[in-house]
Amino acid sequence: MLETDVIIIGAGASGLMCAIEAGKRKRNVLVLEHAAKPGKKILMSGGGRCNFTNITVEPENYISHNPHFCKSALSRYTQWDFIDWVQRSQIPYHEREYGRLFCNDSAKDILAMLLKECREAGVNMMLNTAIEAVEQRPDQKFLVKTQLQHYLCRSLVIATGGLSIPKMGATPFGYKIAAQFGIPVWPTSAGLVPFTLQPDDKEQLSDLSGIALLCRASCAGHSFTENLLFTHRGLSGPAMLQISNYWNPGQPLKIDLLPETDLAAHLLHLRTTKSKSALKTALAELLPKRLITCLIDETLLNSNLADLSAIQIDYVSGRLNNWTIKPNATEGYRTAEVTLGGVDCNAISSKTMASHDVPGLYFIGEVLDVTGWLGGYNFQWAWASGWCAGQYV
Repeated sequence: MLETDVIIIGAGASGLMCAIEAGKRKRNVLVLEHAAKPGKKILMSGGGRCNFTNITVEPENYISHNPHFCKSALSRYTQWDFIDWVQRSQIPYHEREYGRLFCNDSAKDILAMLLKECREAGVNMMLNTAIEAVEQRPDQKFLVKTQLQHYLCRSLVIATGGLSIPKMGATPFGYKIAAQFGIPVWPTSAGLVPFTLQPDDKEQLSDLSGIALLCRASCAGHSFTENLLFTHRGLSGPAMLQISNYWNPGQPLKIDLLPETDLAAHLLHLRTTKSKSALKTALAELLPKRLITCLIDETLLNSNLADLSAIQIDYVSGRLNNWTIKPNATEGYRTAEVTLGGVDCNAISSKTMASHDVPGLYFIGEVLDVTGWLGGYNFQWAWASGWCAGQYV
């Protein structure tokens, strides 16, 4: 049996961050990872360029049953702290829409930065290591059993992530550990995920695959103005991923396909200035023809603007400014970027990330019931929660 100060289960973003901070405090740190390589989700994120944080990070960018929980960590380790580290590491990066920051070259740069710091902090890492059991002994130390070795530690950190993208190795391990120690876990579901459609809608929209356009997607009192992408499976793109965090099965989505245009007012204006133009000609200046013909009746499209009644104009504007569709489901964890729900934050210290009732047991990152919007927010939560735990383990 080997004894160490801290064991961190999971070599993802939060686990590596915690390991670095604990190592800086001269703690003996061991990271156990069941995959063959660390940071696999870091490498695949942002199309391989890692959307590592956002210029603007607020608690409102996160979803949790305890919306106040994330405030402490986000205020103590901010996006500016991580950006400063990236700059000191001379990693070239750029800002995209909505303040999202990406590597110029590769997500490998961020992972290399983390691993370099781990080495300098004396962190030990064991890959291809599956955990067989975790126990807490009467002296409150944790016994972690693997196939090859048993380890003993005073501080045990669960940084195993959620259930999203199982092909990357996602498992419910973290939730099982919480349950084992009597810590409540909120039901989980796929977040930041595309939608699938009802059979009739899928057939109707099948010709639209590949079309992308700006829209405003609304559901359950929330709305996002971003790109919508029609796919052969359903609806995707940033707008759909964002609103999926707030959607519940059976709810309709309202989608404004012309978020910057009051279509009724626009058509009324054209009815006087271009009265002999066909409706389809006017609409084709605003939207892809395939989309127009899919959503508006052909007879109506062939009508001259001068012949349109106020009722017809309202109908057309309603179809395009307020298109309502009820998804069949989401694509689920297979393509989800994050997991909603998780370890109940009321059972965890927002300052230290330690369990209130189980001394020495910590939870960080996605395994907790904290889910960020698309745009670097989930990485910032990983950095911040990992940093906080690293000050105390």
